[in-house]
Amino acid sequence: MYDMKRLADLVKSLEVQLVVCMRCGMCQAVCPLFAETGREADVARGKLALLDGLIHEMFKDPEGVAERLSRCLLCGSCAANCPSGVKVLDIFFKARVILTGYMGLNPVKRAIFRGMLAHPKFFDSLLGSASVLQKIFLVPRDDFSGLSCARFAIPGLDRSVKALAPVSFRTSVGRVQTDGASGLKVAFFVGCMIDKIYPEIGHAVFSALARNGASLFMPDEQGCCGIPALASGDIDTFRKLVLFNLERFDPNGFDFLVTACATCTSTIRKLWPQFAEPFSGAQKTRINELAEKTLDISQFLIDKANIAEPVSFPGDRTLITYHDPCHLKKSLGVSAQPRALIRSNPAYALKEMNEADRCCGCGGSFNVQYHPISASIGKRKCEAIIDSGCQTVATSCPACMFQISDMLAGAGSNIQVKHAVEIYAEAIAKK
Repeated sequence: MYDMKRLADLVKSLEVQLVVCMRCGMCQAVCPLFAETGREADVARGKLALLDGLIHEMFKDPEGVAERLSRCLLCGSCAANCPSGVKVLDIFFKARVILTGYMGLNPVKRAIFRGMLAHPKFFDSLLGSASVLQKIFLVPRDDFSGLSCARFAIPGLDRSVKALAPVSFRTSVGRVQTDGASGLKVAFFVGCMIDKIYPEIGHAVFSALARNGASLFMPDEQGCCGIPALASGDIDTFRKLVLFNLERFDPNGFDFLVTACATCTSTIRKLWPQFAEPFSGAQKTRINELAEKTLDISQFLIDKANIAEPVSFPGDRTLITYHDPCHLKKSLGVSAQPRALIRSNPAYALKEMNEADRCCGCGGSFNVQYHPISASIGKRKCEAIIDSGCQTVATSCPACMFQISDMLAGAGSNIQVKHAVEIYAEAIAKK
């Protein structure tokens, strides 16, 4: 737990940001959680009103305040549409840090974050063993969504999941250092879900970078970007992970740090610098340099590598639609590039779904803590995908892929779920 002086300083800095909110209620119209519950406490305006008196409420009912703050997808829809420019996500992250500093982490989160996630080598080893033991808890099912889904062999857990990969991506490729002809030097930040669950996305990134002559660097060790810990208010684990990764990625050694995870991209670009205050001057400089160089893979391929226009395709084209991850479009304004990447494969015809940028309902741990609400929001996304008439849905976030696959499998749909870079990799594999 934090000392009270540190907490008071955090609360004071929070109050400065809160005065910008005019309580206009614009956030109600775009909040996916409010659309499901209709509760004022679930929308940004209600939470900001609560935080206005946080220092008093924290002493009277800290558990109640924490519960209301945790009922948020952190999708950024409110911030992206706020006429006053309130930095809602910044405020919510800081408020969660304050509350966790006062109350401490619950035992489960403490075990996960500080016992496992904060120690990347141990975390990798643990999940490597889990990939073998998962057969005890998962039963195979029909291959809905093309993702080898399984169901929990536990009563009451009626969910489809993508199983852990038998071998993680980083284990399969090791340390990578290659030279390319283009002169562009690229480092690859893999991210936990691609490494442990979707290694095929990592291989697609490698193929895309090699095709465009990029020199590639990937260290043999990486840690989580830290967003799960920060979202739970565990600022200490978050900063440990930032430092762990900082030691392995020297911004002077490459031109761009590329990711294929919308959440990792947003975290490194925005949250690493924002919560770097206790670090040394040299560390802050390095964090800011890394943040400036970090790009989503579609941004790199379209804006920096300038991939070629597609050639004509003689056969029938597969109808594909695209889901905008919240952390990519709403936080970083990246939307056109993944669509351009999809169009670079002439075997696909892109058709927009209704509400393409509406949250899929995953929200990281929100999906676990409030699964019925998460699933309800996800079903709306699922219906939009099915209504588009597509055979494939693409996105740029493995967490969104995980959620959408579960929803489509539950609906009995055989629509394929893929990453945008996989669509591009399919095209270059045929050339």
